[in-house]
Amino acid sequence: MTPQEAERRARQRAQSDPIHDRELALNQHRILSFLDWCWLNNISPATGRRIIRSGRGPAITRLSTRRIGISIAANAAWQAARSETNA
Repeated sequence: MTPQEAERRARQRAQSDPIHDRELALNQHRILSFLDWCWLNNISPATGRRIIRSGRGPAITRLSTRRIGISIAANAAWQAARSETNA
């Protein structure tokens, strides 16, 4: 790849697409079901319940009297906090 081509591609990446940015922002508010959250983090439902019960888990959203969910943003914040303490 020529230097001019690399520069052109860098400029294209730097330009943000407002529709894509809006979709990304909305995606952060999407709620995962409890089982989807467990699957995403590669943990069993029993471990997920222990994490939530311990109070050190992500913020949960009550979907109904018996169902809970976790937003993608809350999961990302929880993962970031875990990586900082384990580092």
